Amino acid sequence: MIEKIVALLAAWIMGIISNMGYSGIILLMAIESACIPLPSEIIMPFAGFLVFKGDMLLWLVALAGAIGCVLGSIPAYYLGMLGGRPLVEKYGKWVLISAKDLNWADQAFAKHGDIIVFIGRLLPAVRTFIAFPAGVARMPMGKFISFTFVGSFIWCYLLAFAGFMMGEHWESLKVYFHQFHYIIAGAGLIFVIWYIRRHFKD
Repeated sequence: MIEKIVALLAAWIMGIISNMGYSGIILLMAIESACIPLPSEIIMPFAGFLVFKGDMLLWLVALAGAIGCVLGSIPAYYLGMLGGRPLVEKYGKWVLISAKDLNWADQAFAKHGDIIVFIGRLLPAVRTFIAFPAGVARMPMGKFISFTFVGSFIWCYLLAFAGFMMGEHWESLKVYFHQFHYIIAGAGLIFVIWYIRRHFKD
C-alpha cells in the first residue's frame, strides 16, 4: 500500500514538472511554501534529474523554485499580518501551524531579527511555515521577499544539484533506482504524515 502511495506521489510530481516545465516547479514550490507540506526534498531533486537529461537548466530550475516559494509565501505572510495569534489559536491546526511554532518564531525573531526568514528558508519543516510568523511580526515586505527569495534559491539549487549529480552516475545507479526512488519519496511521505499529526495534536 505504502509503495503505491509513494509511487503515485512521485509520479504526480514528475508528471507536473515534465508536462508544465518550469511553471510546474513554480506551482509545486508555491504549494510547499503556502503552509502545505509538499516536500521540496522530492520536487527539486526530481527536477535535477531533468537537468541531467538536458531538458532544463540548473539555474532556471533553482530560479523557478525560488519564485514559487515567494509566491506561495505571500498569502501566508498576509494571513499572519492580518490574523495574527488569534488566527493561529483558532484555525492554526488547519493550516498546519501551531502555537508552539509561533512561539518558536517569536523567540527567533527577537533573537536574530529579520534574518531568521533567510535562515528558516534553509531549514526543513521550518521553511514551510516561516512566512506566517513573519507576517505576525510585520516584517517589511521588501525584506521578506528578498530574504525569502535568496534563501529559497540556495535551497532549491542545492537540492536540484543533488538530483543532477545523481543523474551523472545514472548508469551505475539505475539498477538501484527504484529502491532509491522509494526511499526518497517514502521519507518525504513519512515527514508529511508526521508533520500533520504533530500539528493536529497541538
